[in-house]
Amino acid sequence: MGQVLRVMQKYGYVGEFEFVDDGRGGKFKIQLLGRVNNCGSVRPRFSSTVTEYEKWGKRYLPSRDVGILIVTTPKGVVAHKEAREMSSGGLLLGYVY
Repeated sequence: MGQVLRVMQKYGYVGEFEFVDDGRGGKFKIQLLGRVNNCGSVRPRFSSTVTEYEKWGKRYLPSRDVGILIVTTPKGVVAHKEAREMSSGGLLLGYVY
């Protein structure tokens, strides 16, 4: 969960966040910036190649260049834009715009 929040923070959707251990599994305290219109998880976790990010963007994002798909790759959790630059496919985790 923290890695997904780092990606959202990098693109300016959330501010600072911290993990609070409450003895029951913990929780995150997140500073919201008011930029999130919609976010969600992708179920089931579809695998995607570099060429398929456009297809998934059309399905989950409102328009081109608005929002990000969050993808887990062999190099870590990144946005689809970074995964495309790395030429790396992966599993879709979620989206935010």
